Amino acid sequence: MFKDLFNKKRKYATIPSENSKRDNIPEGLMNKCPKCGTIQFNKELEKNLKVCSGCGYHFRLNAQERFQITLDDGRIFEFDSDMISEDPLDFPGYKEKIAKHQDKTGFKDSIITGEGTIGGFPVVVAGMSFEFFGGSMGSVVGEKVTRAIETAMNKNYPLLIFSTSGGARMEESILSLMQMAKTSAAIQKFSDQGGLYISIITDPTFGGVPASFAMLGDYIIAEPGAAFGFTGRRVIEQTIRQKLPETFQTAEFNLKHGQLDKVVPRDQMRNTLIKLLDLHLTKEENEYGE
Repeated sequence: MFKDLFNKKRKYATIPSENSKRDNIPEGLMNKCPKCGTIQFNKELEKNLKVCSGCGYHFRLNAQERFQITLDDGRIFEFDSDMISEDPLDFPGYKEKIAKHQDKTGFKDSIITGEGTIGGFPVVVAGMSFEFFGGSMGSVVGEKVTRAIETAMNKNYPLLIFSTSGGARMEESILSLMQMAKTSAAIQKFSDQGGLYISIITDPTFGGVPASFAMLGDYIIAEPGAAFGFTGRRVIEQTIRQKLPETFQTAEFNLKHGQLDKVVPRDQMRNTLIKLLDLHLTKEENEYGE
């Protein structure tokens, strides 16, 4: 009797631990949405332009991914591809950090500039990558943005900049902060000549970038949920000693308060840009650049 009692089969199933589940999933196969927790195959996520099918959360893209889904055939003719950051202030560990991010991302710095076409319209375009040093703006970013603006001015091309940044690069101190004035002055000169500048804000964009060229567009649009502003919410809450709304500094919040012209989902971004270009350009201008 006692023997039968101990030999009975269990009427319950054991559930693998969270760690054992994770061990059985190949690295890089799936991704979890940080907003709603939906787990998706990476291939399906890429087909959906890295937008969560569960809640519409827009995953971050790097510059090359932006160009791939925005430019005709995903093709860009890159400017200043050999430009890299130096260490003008001999900041401890800065050279090693730069080398680490270059090895990790395959990029020379946090911005890529060049020219291509969108819907047949020629454009000068710049894209920032948050994965490189938090998208921070140093001397290279400021110089490449300025050169891109000057090229757009000389060729009479529209200018598009996809911004994402954690702010000025502290390892370059005042040299980094100087890029705010430098890029803003170049944008003003471009505007005085009648140039068209479309600024696209992506998540996140803070510090010196929105305090300069990112918020100086003739059109300023943003992806859904993109957080941007000068200072982060934590610093503001500690300063004013008040709790801010949950939606504070999101694209939707900033649109409501007049900081944006439009919030555009990623799958509509290319067509929206084409429509804006078409409003300002004709096919004749496209062919002859006049």
